Amino acid sequence: MDFSLTAEQKAIRDSIARICAQFGDGYWLARDRDGRFPHEFAKAFADAGWFGATFPEEVGGAGLGITEAVIIMREVGRLGFGACSSLHMNMFGVQPIVKFGSPEQKRRFLPPIIAGTDRACFGVTEPDAGLNTTAIRTFARRQGDRYVVHGRKIWTSTAQVANKILLLTRTQTLEDSPKPTLGMTLFYADLDRSKVDVRRIEKMGRNAVDSNELAIDGLEVPVEDRIGEEGQGFRYLLSGLNSERLIVAAGFLGAASYVLEKAANYAKERVVFGRPIGQNQAIQHPLAEIWINIAAAELMLFKGAALYDSGQDCGAEVNAAKYLAAEVFFKAATRAVRTHGGMGYAKEFHVERYFREAPLSLFAPVSQELILCYIAERALGLPKSY
Repeated sequence: MDFSLTAEQKAIRDSIARICAQFGDGYWLARDRDGRFPHEFAKAFADAGWFGATFPEEVGGAGLGITEAVIIMREVGRLGFGACSSLHMNMFGVQPIVKFGSPEQKRRFLPPIIAGTDRACFGVTEPDAGLNTTAIRTFARRQGDRYVVHGRKIWTSTAQVANKILLLTRTQTLEDSPKPTLGMTLFYADLDRSKVDVRRIEKMGRNAVDSNELAIDGLEVPVEDRIGEEGQGFRYLLSGLNSERLIVAAGFLGAASYVLEKAANYAKERVVFGRPIGQNQAIQHPLAEIWINIAAAELMLFKGAALYDSGQDCGAEVNAAKYLAAEVFFKAATRAVRTHGGMGYAKEFHVERYFREAPLSLFAPVSQELILCYIAERALGLPKSY
């Protein structure tokens, strides 16, 4: 069993690191303060061709696997989760188009996404549905050669800057569907702001990437912008969950690694009572434990990615990787602030930004509790609890 990266994978990591090095702590502190989307950062990735990393070569992508995507996002994660979120949708969120779009749709939709001239957002979650996606109520009614959509979405990231939306709706009510998972349809639509009211949600962290509530009133979507078959949208959504878990977990681990380094470096330099605080076991031991936890989570992350790329069943490993990565990110960010003491509370030392972003890892894109339910049911054979 070989745990080392290939020469190509190292080259990918180094290329990403060079781009990220152009956008240091000062850039992200400024974006956290002004709340402006990191257009320069996203453009640098688009210009280098990385938006198409996992897209097919026939539409201008690089055709890389999920293992390479994990390597990319682990490096990006060192800049914080805002950096990851500014890339997620264009790089990975439109995978249902890649997998289930028609050849014509792929030719029409994917090249502008790769070039960064189109920016997508994802409309799934609703105020009254939360993680229970089958309970969504946004409805698309077919009228001739188009659908007309009415409904609400919440926690839609990047909608302030997006011109396209990957939108999950019902085309058959929950009550009329033979199964809760049927009757949902997926569209890739123009985000027509005359029909969609986009309201930014003020939040605790990740300020550089907007989160929004959407009120959709009569959005018209041509039939040719429907992805796949009517009523099968939930199945298309599920197909991308394992890759999403891995990509998000990679970002969490990158962030955890960075704040751990911040804490360790500060502990070497900060002198109290005539000795560096890093000489004290009360500082050493928690940081050492976090290093161990990061290493363990990374092994699970790359095991999940290897299983995914080889087409094997990987649900338990992928969910476990997300769980472990989220736990250690939260723990590392908290410990980094505590190691810095009062300076950890100061923006100029940067760890407080990660501390504000870290709670998001515990409930997005799926909560830790639902992951435990999944493991209990799928890995341990226990009865479903919800």
